Amino acid sequence: MPQVQLPLFPVGTTAITDELGFEHHGQQVVYWNGHLPVFTHEVGDLASFRLFTTQLIVNGTASQSQIAQAFGVPLRTVKRYCRRYREAGASGFYRPAARRQGHRLTRERIVEVQGLLDQGWSVPEISRATGLLATTLHKAIDQGRLKQIKKKTIPDLAQA
Repeated sequence: MPQVQLPLFPVGTTAITDELGFEHHGQQVVYWNGHLPVFTHEVGDLASFRLFTTQLIVNGTASQSQIAQAFGVPLRTVKRYCRRYREAGASGFYRPAARRQGHRLTRERIVEVQGLLDQGWSVPEISRATGLLATTLHKAIDQGRLKQIKKKTIPDLAQA
């Protein structure tokens, strides 16, 4: 005959459900099923947190609203990560987010703008000539998609 486990948690544990709880133990978050630890991860490991709490929901151990309430996370966020789990599985939580490709600075435009930069044009001049925003060009330079030639400055001999 199965034995019923009383919902006993260690001191300092926050309840998720009647049977589940969690606590911060140093730099670790420990999840408890009664008095038994079932999972642990570092405090800053957001991917593991999202994966484990989503698995609790998918397995029927906790509801989306219980997770949202226990951790103070918006319900919409919990639903978003459940969808990610359904679509991509566990690896979806550890994969870096896909970067969007710009629609203004296409490969052809990059070649054109790089040619102007190589000729010594400034970003504001290129912006006026091409109709691209200067912030778009500066972002591309910061990300390494465009290379800006450093202008050599002549030292002021009067101050030397």
